[in-house]
Amino acid sequence: MRIRSSVFASFCLIMEVFGIALFLRGYFPLPVKSSISAKSKVADLPTEPLAGNVANWTKIPPPLFKRVVIVLIDALREDFVFGPKGKQFMPYTSHLVERGPSHSFVAKARAPTVTMPRIKALMTGSIPGFIDVVMNLNSPALLEDNLMWQAKNAGKKMVFYGDDTWLRLFPKHFMEQDGTTSFFVSDYTEVDNNVTRHLDTTLERDDWDILILHYLGLDHIGHLTGPHSSLIGPKLTEMDDILKKIHTSLMSKEEEGSLPNLLVLCGDHGMSETGSHGGSSEPELNTPLVLISPSFKRKVAFEIPETVEQVDLTPTLSFGLGLPISKNNVGRLILPVLEDNSLREQLRFLHLNGFQLSRLMRDSTPAYEKDTGYEQFRIAERSHGNWMKLYLEGNTSEVLSNMGKKVLKQYLDALKSMSLSLSKQLGKYDMYSMIVGTVIVLFLLLVSVADALSSNAELDLPLSSSLCSLPFYLLCLMFSGVHVMVCTSTESSCYFCSLSWALVFAVIVFVSALLCVILSIMGRKLSWGRPQTKSESSSDSGFSELDILLLTGTLGHVLSLAASSFIEEEHQTWYFLLNTLCLAVFQDVCRKYFSEKRSYKDLEDSLYQPSKDELLTSDYSSKPSSTSAGYEKWLALATPLVTLACCRILRSLNQTGVQWAHLPDFGHWLNSSEHHTELSLLAATSLVLIFFLVRRRCSMVSKIALGLGLLGVYSYRAAVGNVLFPWQQEGRAISKGIVEARFVYIFVLGILFTGAKDLLKSQVITSDTKTKSRGLWEVYSGVVLLAALLFRPHNLPVLVFCLLIQTIMTRFIWKGLQYDAAQTTIMHYWFGQAFFYFQGNSNNIATVDISAGFVGLENYLEIPAIFLTAFSTYAGPLLWASHLVCYLNSETDRSSAAMGHGCYCFALLRSIPAAVYIVLATSLRYHLFVWSVFSPKLLYEGMHTFVTASICVFFTAMDQNRSVRS
Repeated sequence: MRIRSSVFASFCLIMEVFGIALFLRGYFPLPVKSSISAKSKVADLPTEPLAGNVANWTKIPPPLFKRVVIVLIDALREDFVFGPKGKQFMPYTSHLVERGPSHSFVAKARAPTVTMPRIKALMTGSIPGFIDVVMNLNSPALLEDNLMWQAKNAGKKMVFYGDDTWLRLFPKHFMEQDGTTSFFVSDYTEVDNNVTRHLDTTLERDDWDILILHYLGLDHIGHLTGPHSSLIGPKLTEMDDILKKIHTSLMSKEEEGSLPNLLVLCGDHGMSETGSHGGSSEPELNTPLVLISPSFKRKVAFEIPETVEQVDLTPTLSFGLGLPISKNNVGRLILPVLEDNSLREQLRFLHLNGFQLSRLMRDSTPAYEKDTGYEQFRIAERSHGNWMKLYLEGNTSEVLSNMGKKVLKQYLDALKSMSLSLSKQLGKYDMYSMIVGTVIVLFLLLVSVADALSSNAELDLPLSSSLCSLPFYLLCLMFSGVHVMVCTSTESSCYFCSLSWALVFAVIVFVSALLCVILSIMGRKLSWGRPQTKSESSSDSGFSELDILLLTGTLGHVLSLAASSFIEEEHQTWYFLLNTLCLAVFQDVCRKYFSEKRSYKDLEDSLYQPSKDELLTSDYSSKPSSTSAGYEKWLALATPLVTLACCRILRSLNQTGVQWAHLPDFGHWLNSSEHHTELSLLAATSLVLIFFLVRRRCSMVSKIALGLGLLGVYSYRAAVGNVLFPWQQEGRAISKGIVEARFVYIFVLGILFTGAKDLLKSQVITSDTKTKSRGLWEVYSGVVLLAALLFRPHNLPVLVFCLLIQTIMTRFIWKGLQYDAAQTTIMHYWFGQAFFYFQGNSNNIATVDISAGFVGLENYLEIPAIFLTAFSTYAGPLLWASHLVCYLNSETDRSSAAMGHGCYCFALLRSIPAAVYIVLATSLRYHLFVWSVFSPKLLYEGMHTFVTASICVFFTAMDQNRSVRS
């Protein structure tokens, strides 16, 4: 069966996306959970340990607090409260921390540091799975045991205002509620006002037991302008005033003889130095936890806050409200909260916490009896029983007190050990689903590699003969038997086993057919040997130096993914490869134009080989003179050096990675409030340059739309306060820029529509190559305009240099040196990868600029937000891939297979690292940095493969049209 190479490449990538999705479903495990689905109940709690038959407690000690108010400030960093900013902008909170009746802690969150998993952790005490970062956009109802359910079951009345993620997680739990969408990051005022407007009336009432306030404004400011923005201070002051109001109201309602109230100030996660979150850097993980209650002793001086786990708040609040601990809790009680309780009550609380952890360990760990923490708990429990016997006998000696303190320490050590052991487990991998996904990806890669270096327009796949062979049926039978055996004998549930048999059988047939095709191709090549075709005999034997560099660099990058440090600093790999590529191209230019003795006519012909489309678009109206040929020679020599200079400037624009991400860069300097004028001038200059670099291949209508659209981009940035108009003052009111952004969207859609119209027209008028070329370049122009709108103002030079390098490389290198489609494709891929990091991206989720997903949106719309965020993140690779399509299509003097071969190579460049990395991720799944380094990179690889598959589908459409024309 003969199939076009571009069609086959697109098919492979689409199937690889499904294979990677199946692998991800198995790789990201569910958190450690009790095998018992029921919720914790008071009746299920153990009795108080006792060495003897005397009656003892069978219930939880009475609650510690009457009411609890939880003020959760999204993205509240630890230094925003305990650091200089706290003293400056939160004076009342700082006074409570230093001198008030409070306990202060640094609560360490776990990756991924995004809102929904953090709320789960706070309310269940468990560590959510890493895949929850994806589910964060559409969080389902939380069905596992949690503090909210326990409070509702105990008759507690709860009120909530703030992030509507709580309402999706806990539907029908609150007697009164008002949710605000957490994803519209352009708004940092109304989201908090919607919470505060209910505060006065709620505090005056006495009909509630738990009040939860989730403020979002600080997080949104971080996403928009970063943690050092001038907007941070006023927002912290606003939060301080709210805390003062709540604390004053609670104190005024304290009654003599009744239980005290508790005010909890906490954050769900922190904020990176760029204002985002999702990763595992210290500013993202460390959050403040301040517990304020009149039952606590007043401090005499500021004490350095202790470090606790964020999940430790769950058992602390459970006991504070007199509720059972959630079954899946891995946290441990914060002991200072019990400082005024008797020793017996403290030991009872610790015993209940230890019992819950030991039961979770029994349900989730086969060899739980050998665990150090479990053994320590059993010893502490026996010691507790001996202490209780002496206590009930009325012994009041100092021996009893010392013995009780010893038991207390034994419990604390056991809780720490069990909590750490349970946290490390995190979940169980679905190896069956991972293996099936890996097999699909690897098989497709093996089929692709078979003809990877061939420039044929079509591939000959022995599909019909493979499907009718005996090995195919034997493989189907073998794989079906394996599936039945795994799904009937496995102790843990497998996602692949839960699928319908029809779907599973289709996958089995598909994998069996792929394997047979691979075996058939390998057998055919072995039997044929290596006959030299006519094209091969006429070409140079072996690889050129540039070919060796491209192949070695690509494979070297793939192998580097086995090391966590190379993943964290992957941008350095691409910067090095790009610099080396520029030097190799510089050598080729010197060799061709200066080392070889050639006649002027040959030089002129090599420098000027305009394509048919360029002649039609009047890029070259006449044959150049000898003077211009000389200039072209020197410009070709300067092109790699100019590219090197541009790349070096871009490296200084955004620090990325891990080791040097905290260092100031040019982007930080531009975004500081003191340099608004410089940023505005840079943004305006960049937009003008973008217009002149893009306009030359557009029609007059598209040129006008592009110019107005770029003007709208500047207007949008001025409206949201990023840049300044000359006639406006610095202290003007900042708007959301909805109208200005939608104005730009209209022109983007107009340019894309014009280009699509020309492409459809070219399919009807197949000989009109000028129309098709113009249509492609106009689509490319629309993509550039959209990128300009979504990029932060300081990143607009990235777009300018991208267009500049594309222009000079096209004119003086790719055409002048006559690189083939494979070489040009690999160069485009390398540039695209480097520009991904020039934007400030990394393999850390925290660098994803989610604010781009809400440009021009008045309310949160899931599909547009996801699309815009993904486009902004992968704008670099998308722009270079789009340029590759336009360039290969405009080169009509090339072989008709150039487009298909370019698509094939592009797909292979994405398939190789994806396939190798999922194998590496599987082998390193127990690595120390699996959640902080390897897992985020796995999500990036999956998303990048999906984006590349979409690009290759567009490649295929253009290739099909070209094949019809030729």
